[in-house]
This record gives sequence, C-alpha cells and structure tokens, in this order.
Amino acid sequence: MNFEEKELFGVALIGFDMIDGPFLKWKKEYNTNNNLVKLDDFAMNFYLAFRGGNRGKDKKTPRAILYDNFYIVAFPKDLELCCLFMKPKGIDNNIKQLNKIATRIITEMELDEEEDSQSELSDENTVEEIKRLIPNLLNGTEMSTPELRRYFKLSNSQIWKVMSDLESSKKIKRTRKKGRTILWTAI
Repeated sequence: MNFEEKELFGVALIGFDMIDGPFLKWKKEYNTNNNLVKLDDFAMNFYLAFRGGNRGKDKKTPRAILYDNFYIVAFPKDLELCCLFMKPKGIDNNIKQLNKIATRIITEMELDEEEDSQSELSDENTVEEIKRLIPNLLNGTEMSTPELRRYFKLSNSQIWKVMSDLESSKKIKRTRKKGRTILWTAI
C-alpha cells in the first residue's frame, strides 16, 4: 500500500471501559479544515467495526475500512484501538478499476448460474425420458439395478431414485433378489 504522510489527517486512540464500553481516549487532528469525520462522535462505531465479531489467531493485524472520502486503518493493542484517519489520493481510479473487476465477476457468476440451471433442466428432462424408457425396456424381461444403471449411465443413487419413483407409480415391480441385487420387470 502506497501512501504519503500528507494523507494522514487525524489519529485517535479509542479505549475500552468494562462498564461504559468504548470511549475516545485521545485524538489529534493534523488538518483542522478537514470536516470529513468528527472523531468524538464515532468512537464507539469505529471500535465495534474493528474489534467486534470473530477475531482470528493474529490479533495484531491492522485492518482498514474505506469510506467515500477517507479511510481508517486500525491497530489494536490489548483493549485499545489506535485509528489512523487518512484522506486517500487517487482512490477514485482504483475504485473504478475494482468496480470493473467486480462487474466482470458478477457477470461470470450469473452466466455460471444460468448454465447450472440449464444443466438441471436438462438433467430433469433426461430423468423423465429414462423413466419413460425403463418400463418399455423391462416389458416381458427382467433386469438388475446394476445393469440398468450402466445402461443409462446413472449413479447408484440416481438409478435407485428412478426405480423407486417407477415402483411407487406402479409401472415396475421387483421380481426377485439375486444375492444383493434386485431384479425388476414391467407391470
């Protein structure tokens, strides 16, 4: 991250009291003309934003939050939080580039979702076609579940779902069992 010291417009140390919660311990503003944020008013918000939630193993890692006109980098120390308030230079261009990347990713994800839904529709049509073919195939003959599975290139769970549905709708029935294999025929 590249930054210039001139970007820093304020520093605040936010303490934490076990009874009262977060409070502004001290602050220093380097540019008094800068009305981007009133440090006194936002001590609790910043504390909760940086210290709230699930903290990982590395408790010393600084975090940053980017707002429209400024960003904050926070460094935790025990229960305190040191916040550096900075006015970024050239951030608009970076945000525009990131927006392009995000838009491209969103578009790709939408295309993937469309392909998945088309694939699901195709799978449903295939299963319906298989359900139509199996009773015709079993008409006057017996076949085992593994034979049918290989014949239609289905997984074990898929063929059992199809066979269960067909059996429930009284289109096929179990004729006998050979070892662990069930043989089927059309009704």
